[in-house]
Amino acid sequence: MKIGKYEFKDKETAENKIKGLGTLIDENGNEYPTHPHTIVKLGRITLEKAEYDEQGKEIKAAVLSDKYHLDVLFKGIDNHPYGWKSSAVGNIDNNGVHSFYGVNYSIHKF
Repeated sequence: MKIGKYEFKDKETAENKIKGLGTLIDENGNEYPTHPHTIVKLGRITLEKAEYDEQGKEIKAAVLSDKYHLDVLFKGIDNHPYGWKSSAVGNIDNNGVHSFYGVNYSIHKF
């Protein structure tokens, strides 16, 4: 298994990439994945936490990413899927804002 961390310009672009991994529609019109990968939609992640005073009043707003983020635990592949590498997040020293329970990003990253 391999872990990829990605950022896309918006949610629609991310959703299109996910659909490209393979989906089908059942008899009730529900779309479902046909791939074995685990996808976590993180959305706009927090880059800097908000700060509050002693009374709980916000004195500095949180800073959010302007990108839409996904973490993917890929099964059965050794490289980014076609068209995904350009959206991969650069090297990070830890698991980032999200981790797959018990799976170390540093060991399993592409």
